[in-house]
Amino acid sequence: MGRSVAAVPGARRGILLGLGAYLSWGLFPLYWPLLKPASAPEILAHRIFWSFAFVLVLLLIRRRWSWIRALRSDRRRLTLLLIASVAIAINWGVYIYGVNSNQVVETSLGYFINPLVTVTLGVVVLKERLRRGQWIAVGLAAVAVTELTLAYGRPPWLALVLAASFATYGFAKKTVAMPAVESMAVETAILGLPAIAFLAVIEGHGTAAFARAAPHVTILLALAGVVTALPLLMFSAAAPRIPLSTIGLLQYVTPIMQFLLGVTVFHESMPLSQWVGFGLVWAALAVFSLDSLRAGQPVRTITASHSRTSASFAGQSGSGPSTDRASSA
Repeated sequence: MGRSVAAVPGARRGILLGLGAYLSWGLFPLYWPLLKPASAPEILAHRIFWSFAFVLVLLLIRRRWSWIRALRSDRRRLTLLLIASVAIAINWGVYIYGVNSNQVVETSLGYFINPLVTVTLGVVVLKERLRRGQWIAVGLAAVAVTELTLAYGRPPWLALVLAASFATYGFAKKTVAMPAVESMAVETAILGLPAIAFLAVIEGHGTAAFARAAPHVTILLALAGVVTALPLLMFSAAAPRIPLSTIGLLQYVTPIMQFLLGVTVFHESMPLSQWVGFGLVWAALAVFSLDSLRAGQPVRTITASHSRTSASFAGQSGSGPSTDRASSA
């Protein structure tokens, strides 16, 4: 028998922190449009640059640098962090583009189907065997994507790229098992030079919105790093305190909020055919969640294994143990 959520030390605080993180990510569709007239690539570049600046300040405050020596000689972790960096850059860029081009509902679909894409990735890459409930959920999701392809008149590319890129990011992050601040510092450092180069080019051409648009746009662009990092840090503090099954249920808060914002605030159309497609996705997630809750022991095993790996790296680097499963948005 596993422990209930209430029996986990600090569970209430963990749930509040996790909920705060997912609520923050759910509100992102309201933030990125405020940065117009900045283009999606410029917003992405600023998000990367200011995120790196923010986590660098955190590292300076904490004065923890010994982990760099351990990482420098670990080619496997560096490769995984490179993969994670590319995946999250694609995810962030596509998400910003989707929101600012009035496709919030489709971006929410990406995060709805992400758990199902993740288990599919486990089958393809890790040769894992799915339980019957997982096969049913994946099958329903495949039918849903087919239905939505017919509804949109094209495959839901935004949703599929968002789900695939974040599944890849999550796989790399789970495997590398590093504390959140340190791993985010490496990822944004890898992406930092291309981001700075891009910002320099558009600044030289006089097409950058930063410092040229309204003052609030400049301020909000600079705050993109804080907006990105704070939910991640809340989530990283929450993850060790609550079971993975609870995290699995909380993760749906973000796409539900995004979907509701798309329909009610941005007034995106939802014809019956799209409702049918989303209904199939939600049915798949219901089956998937029930199956995950029933299979509590494997979930706890995954959590314990990941925590041991994180603690092992933390022991080498001088950092405290941390679980690092982030949402992207």
